[in-house]
Amino acid sequence: MGAGIAGFICFLISTAFAFLWWAIIGTVILSWLFAFDVINYRNRFVAQIAQFLDAVTNPVLAPLRSIIPVIGGFDLSPLVALVLISGIQRYILPMSCQALYSLFGGM
Repeated sequence: MGAGIAGFICFLISTAFAFLWWAIIGTVILSWLFAFDVINYRNRFVAQIAQFLDAVTNPVLAPLRSIIPVIGGFDLSPLVALVLISGIQRYILPMSCQALYSLFGGM
């Protein structure tokens, strides 16, 4: 029973990181589309998507933006965030899940 709970917690955390990863990708693509005037904020649906993605990604990107300077007009904070999220998913999360499994008496 405990291993099932630990597995579900790990699944939720992994899914949250995957969702955040894709939200950052979406934010970057949307910002490019706005920058090149392919789409604009006057479209209500597009504006709502942009607001949602900003609300989801800003808590992660804002601290990175305060540390990482804009280089040549490019904001590199999404790239750093994607690398950090991928590293957490690949290295830290599996070890944490193993510890959680052993804490709950599984594996």
